[in-house]
Amino acid sequence: MGKWTRRAFITTGVLAGGAVVFGVAVRPGNRAKKVKDLIAKGEDTVLNIWLKLSPDNTLTAIIPHAEMGQGTHTALAMMLADEMDADWSLVRMEEAPAHKEYANYAVIQGFVAGKIDFPAFMVETIKGSFLTIAKGMNFQITGGSSSVCFTGNYAMRVTGAAAKSMLLEAAANAWEVPVEELTAKNSHIYHQATDRSAPFAEFAQAAAELEMPTTPKLKSTDEFTIMGTSPGRFDIPAKVNGTAGFGMDVVVPGMKYATVKAAPVFGARLTSVDESAITDMKGVDRVVKLENAVAVIADGFWQAKQALAALNPEFETTEKQSLNSESIFQQFSNQIEKAISEDDLETEVEKGNAPQSISEANSVFEAEYQLPYLAHATMEPMNCTAWVRDGKCDVWIGCQNPLGFRDTVAEVLGIEPEMVTIHNQYLGGGFGRRSDTDVVKQAVNIAREVDFPVKLIWSREEDIQQGTYREANVSKFKAGLDENGFPVAWVNYFVDKHHPPAASHPPYQIDNQLVQYTTSPTHIPWGNWRSVDHSMHGFFIESFIDELAHQAKKDPYQYRRELLAHQPRMVKLLDTVAEKSGWGKELPKGHGQGIAIHESFGSMVAEVAEVAVIDGKLKVLKVYCAADAGMAIHPDGFIAQMESGIIFGLTAAMYGEIIIENGAVKQSNFHDYQMIRMDTAPEIETYIINSDAPIGGAGEPGTPPIAAALTNAIFAATGKRIRKLPVGEELGG
Repeated sequence: MGKWTRRAFITTGVLAGGAVVFGVAVRPGNRAKKVKDLIAKGEDTVLNIWLKLSPDNTLTAIIPHAEMGQGTHTALAMMLADEMDADWSLVRMEEAPAHKEYANYAVIQGFVAGKIDFPAFMVETIKGSFLTIAKGMNFQITGGSSSVCFTGNYAMRVTGAAAKSMLLEAAANAWEVPVEELTAKNSHIYHQATDRSAPFAEFAQAAAELEMPTTPKLKSTDEFTIMGTSPGRFDIPAKVNGTAGFGMDVVVPGMKYATVKAAPVFGARLTSVDESAITDMKGVDRVVKLENAVAVIADGFWQAKQALAALNPEFETTEKQSLNSESIFQQFSNQIEKAISEDDLETEVEKGNAPQSISEANSVFEAEYQLPYLAHATMEPMNCTAWVRDGKCDVWIGCQNPLGFRDTVAEVLGIEPEMVTIHNQYLGGGFGRRSDTDVVKQAVNIAREVDFPVKLIWSREEDIQQGTYREANVSKFKAGLDENGFPVAWVNYFVDKHHPPAASHPPYQIDNQLVQYTTSPTHIPWGNWRSVDHSMHGFFIESFIDELAHQAKKDPYQYRRELLAHQPRMVKLLDTVAEKSGWGKELPKGHGQGIAIHESFGSMVAEVAEVAVIDGKLKVLKVYCAADAGMAIHPDGFIAQMESGIIFGLTAAMYGEIIIENGAVKQSNFHDYQMIRMDTAPEIETYIINSDAPIGGAGEPGTPPIAAALTNAIFAATGKRIRKLPVGEELGG
């Protein structure tokens, strides 16, 4: 952590309903008081800004992030509890409510300010600004692999350290001893000289009356007792025994079900619906017409689905119906050439003079890569339960931004945000899809038509054909090479840039670089997809550098290693993954290994894929992964995220393709939008390197390198270079 991140702003605590309330505030004052009435639930449970200490000595961490399988509820609680020297067996967690005081200012601070070391006199103003921005944006996002590295470091750790300091001071006052003689351990305060000890809870009320320190001392890595271990996750037992509550599990008394069909071509409007076919269908409540879709409400989902299938709604004809994937890719390629010829490109990286260096190079190598649209295909279908009545609305959903969803619902219904309650659930897969508000808008627009709760469930077909998508892309490369085959110049042109900005930046030491892009809009809705732009550029960059290595007749691992000599963390990753995979070992005919490395969201990941291509049939045998996220807070969870990211990326590389035909999505379900299944999943070995660099993310960094590692392995096995994804179950299919 940078020095300024330790100067977080801690207010005084309050005692309410039998629990001590500790709150981190960005300005003097007590932010906990602002939410006390909202979250108080009687004498036994009082929620607060970041933690509460109850009379039974349990500590409850309030986590402002959603749990979608990444383990953030546990990791963040670990960071708070470790700094507090708490007994982990007494630690609990609760997800923060959708309220402006829980806007994720720490995430914005991390992305915007990074490691900037602000002067002490500026810190309160800077953090106050971030909180104001977060509130204004209704920003309570879980995404960008930011929960641990930003909220954990800038909020959870600081809160735990400050709370411990207050408890020690309260104990010193009570026992009339110097605070320096006291220690905290396992949720107790100890005074060795008098052999006294007492639980944290004994000093709760007195501690709440003290002012929290603004610069609590944080532990060094070697002082951690909880961070860096792998205790059982809070979410796992309920997921194992079936009691975990996902959006699909929600049941509200009096609830009915709805399902929906939207216009096949994005942007087209609903023109007519003939309801005569369902007039006598049992259990059907009504038809609801939306701007671009039609919904049916019924006693059960199956009844609603059958009625919807009988409606045959009609939608307007638009010019977008003439578009297909081939024409879209041609549009992209033409736009790049046009932008180059007219010198009308946005510049992302410019170093040295790449065009001149290419003209003077010993040789020039060019390649073009193409990626398709991709769906999120979360295992839990999109769903939302809404109850609109008496000028207020309750929403049950698993989403990645509860506060933002609250504001969206209020806007749709024309009511104040305070009249909307979001009951956030576990997410059955997020990957960015559950940050989009399309489903909640539909749900409340349907529910406002009736006086009972309505549970909207999308069919899998609707999910695949009406999602938001990782965009298709074309990326063109040109490199100027010296007499030894190493690049002296690197030029890259691609279509459309989203985020993060550094995704297209090559990590290699090349004196002359030019990375530029142009914009080529389509009617296909874009959405954040796991690792966002890194998911594309990890494939582009690592495919091209591999091709350059083979052009130079050099080992791809050693070639990368020489070009990364200025990045010792990356070199260590390459060395580790090469050693663990037995890089260079003799392999049977038709087998091959491919290597790739990429940095994203503050973490570096190197991967080696080992494949077999026998009679044209591809089998991914094993993936080796070496990852450096500075430090893995929960190593077992970190490994799980690497495995998850690899499987997600392999699925896309092998099968993932959304094809546009007549302006609409062709795919409709898992029969034509395939997933890797257990029998085709490779064995995965992950090796964690704790480098003491600033903590990075885990949820997304495993995905970007895997597609290139796969196709590079295919080349090693067959001599066939794959520049267009997906590979398909059959090689080249």
